[in-house]
Amino acid sequence: MKVDSTAKSLTISIVSLLIFIGAWELVCRLGFIEPLFMPPPSKILYRAMKLIDNGQLFVHTLASTRRVMVGFVVSSVVAIPFGIFLGSSRFFMAVFDPLISLLRPLPSMSWIPLSLLWLGITETQKYSIVFMGSFAPSLLYIIEATKGIDPLLIRAARNLGASKLDVMREVILPGSLPQIIAGLKVMLGIAWTCIISAELVAAREGLGFMIMNGKEYFQTDTVLLGMVMISITVMIIDVVFRKFERRLLPWTR
Repeated sequence: MKVDSTAKSLTISIVSLLIFIGAWELVCRLGFIEPLFMPPPSKILYRAMKLIDNGQLFVHTLASTRRVMVGFVVSSVVAIPFGIFLGSSRFFMAVFDPLISLLRPLPSMSWIPLSLLWLGITETQKYSIVFMGSFAPSLLYIIEATKGIDPLLIRAARNLGASKLDVMREVILPGSLPQIIAGLKVMLGIAWTCIISAELVAAREGLGFMIMNGKEYFQTDTVLLGMVMISITVMIIDVVFRKFERRLLPWTR
């Protein structure tokens, strides 16, 4: 029954997408929209085929994906244990709270000039932008997830003789993991925003560079193709993330 429902929803989604693309193509063909500002999907597809043929589309997509994943993974590896530690300790939370409050409002764009001065136009600079743009928000998600654990469960575990490490491993981590995973999925989208911002300013490859380059030469089809590729790449990563989540958290299925 669930499979039938899923297949039905997927069919509806595909049909609605095809109707949207068809309407877009028709409106452009009838001349209601100037192709310079909004080319038809067929022209974007033609541009995609040309860039696939010369390999440029894969180069730009892989460059952006690699930068996002490296910066995001490093950010998560640091933020998860640190956030759980801060969420479990009022003293250290009070110590680090002012610094987190200072970093949290800073958008990724604000780090670009400083990172260029420190690291130049390098891959490390791109990774650092993703790291700085996603670290503080990820940390807050993890802290709140840890604080959301029922104190009665922690107290009960301690009364039964569990050590601090046991409480962390058996109570806090399993209880907070669903919220942590949900927060990381949100942060993955923000990580893409960070890298596209960085590539728009200073890069020699990547989807952000491709979009900016298309804009410089009035190639609107290239600009839209870059945007479509970002959406497709994020959707693919999201599917992989969901499979990983189901394997890690089987009780949430």
